[in-house]
Amino acid sequence: MKILIVSDEECPALWDYYVPGRLSGYDLILSCGDLKAEYLMFLVTMARCPVFYVRGNHDSHYDRTPPEGCDCIDGGILEYNGYRFLGLGGCRRYHPGKDQYSEKEMRRRIRRLGWKLRRYGADVVVTHAPPRGLGDQEDPAHIGFEAFRELLDRHHPGWLLHGHIHLRYDQKERVREYQGTTLVNACERYVLELPDREVDPEKRGKLIWRAKPKKQEE
Repeated sequence: MKILIVSDEECPALWDYYVPGRLSGYDLILSCGDLKAEYLMFLVTMARCPVFYVRGNHDSHYDRTPPEGCDCIDGGILEYNGYRFLGLGGCRRYHPGKDQYSEKEMRRRIRRLGWKLRRYGADVVVTHAPPRGLGDQEDPAHIGFEAFRELLDRHHPGWLLHGHIHLRYDQKERVREYQGTTLVNACERYVLELPDREVDPEKRGKLIWRAKPKKQEE
């Protein structure tokens, strides 16, 4: 399964200088947040594959104009092509506003997934912010979540994909490993290829199961 991951900065090659066919061949697009709704709508139209997204801390405009044709997985779990995707958007709270959470609030969001997460687990975790100490920064706006490290320690997903930390922030590692989980900073764009899994042909390419996202805390 070929996945295009996008976050934080619109890619000029996929937006301003798009060439027809450049988005062909992808099975799925994942957004880790802080992107224009119009950009996600363009991607889902041109790629003709599903777009799943979580919200970043600058996505309050989605309340007025959500990205049509795209599926929000923020606060939920879904299964697609044999993989389970868990979405947890937002960043550490550093000033008043939406899509920002304290450690306590993020732990509560994870607990709300309850038995579904404990029973089924997650293959791919899609977040906006990184885990604490794994590609984050020390300034208040870019500190990662301890709750995400705890999630990795407890459930051992194969991948965690995040944004929030722009590559110009002196990031030396875009991909890193942590106890069996591959972490990817998806700023602008990154292509991830996952091994195909056996799936009922009638279910391939379809969203077949999801835990409904919870209403976020203000």
